[in-house]
Amino acid sequence: MALQVETSPVKETSANKADSRKRFRLREFSKAPGTTDRMFFSEQLALLLETGESLYGALTTIAKQTENPQMRSIVEQVAQDVSEGQSFGFALARHDTMFSSTYVNLIGASEAGGFMHEVLLQLLNMDKKREELRNTLVSAATYPAFLIVFSLAVVVFVLVVVFPKFGSMFTSIYDQLPVTTKALMAVSDFMRQYWWLLLAGIAGAAVVLRQWLTSDSGRAHIDHLQLHVPRVRDIFVQIYLVQALQVLSTSLVNGVSVMDSLDACRDVVKNSVFRDLITRIEEKVQSGAGVAAGFAEADFLPDLAKHMIATGEQTGNLGAVMGRIADYYETQLTKKLDTLSKLAEPIMLLVMGVVVGVLVSSLILPIFKLSHAVS
Repeated sequence: MALQVETSPVKETSANKADSRKRFRLREFSKAPGTTDRMFFSEQLALLLETGESLYGALTTIAKQTENPQMRSIVEQVAQDVSEGQSFGFALARHDTMFSSTYVNLIGASEAGGFMHEVLLQLLNMDKKREELRNTLVSAATYPAFLIVFSLAVVVFVLVVVFPKFGSMFTSIYDQLPVTTKALMAVSDFMRQYWWLLLAGIAGAAVVLRQWLTSDSGRAHIDHLQLHVPRVRDIFVQIYLVQALQVLSTSLVNGVSVMDSLDACRDVVKNSVFRDLITRIEEKVQSGAGVAAGFAEADFLPDLAKHMIATGEQTGNLGAVMGRIADYYETQLTKKLDTLSKLAEPIMLLVMGVVVGVLVSSLILPIFKLSHAVS
């Protein structure tokens, strides 16, 4: 009997070690948690808290229901920190790759005010809107990108495979060939003879371009163009304005300070020019001039947004007004992207038609001349 008592802990320890190794391997090869996992966490936690479940009990329940091993590990660690007496906001702040400062600040404010499940629903709604905007942008760009890639593939196929078959035939009437045919024949010969040089050039240009885009100067240049090039500016300004105002509105309405709310915008807005604007707004707030004074200095922002922010600050209802501005421009942005995606289809089809027409005419016209010469 004593032997059983002594060996039992050894067996349990070995089992625990094997389980730990298994969970480590699952975390190592599992997909990193993202917005969908955070949305599930927010929704389930809000529901459980609303039904009267304790915070620790809700966290342990969610950990059991979470399929992603990495996200499950995060929730388990948060639950452990809470059980040890740490605040919920502090426990979340330790996982800043999953929970932004906006999330942590709002949870901290709601934790003190006792309205956490309402804030969780607002955070869930914010994530949903962000995902909807991202999906709208992706869907608007997917079809034109597909048409561009397809067109390039057709052109390369015709130049590399089709044109060489007619090369010797066209040589006999080279002086009578159209300019487009001569040009395409030259391009075809170059691509077939120096394909390695062409691929090396494309790869080198891609590497140089990538390095420039990831550099500080390149990123700053692109950020500046996004907010100042006509037509393009309208889309990017609305994207960043919606993202920033959604964070500011949700934060201010739930009692987060203006400075913390502005600082949280940096987690959302990825444009350096817009971030500089946030810094100037913070300086205006610190000097006592107010939020509206900082927004008023941005020449790329719509006048309507500036006036509404000034009105909201004067009436003491800045958070709610910012929320309405964000909703308005989100609706306008969705309509604009939908219109652009619908216009892109006929434009791209027209371009493809022109390209295919040039290729076909460059082949057909010489063949007609050969047939007339033979007859």
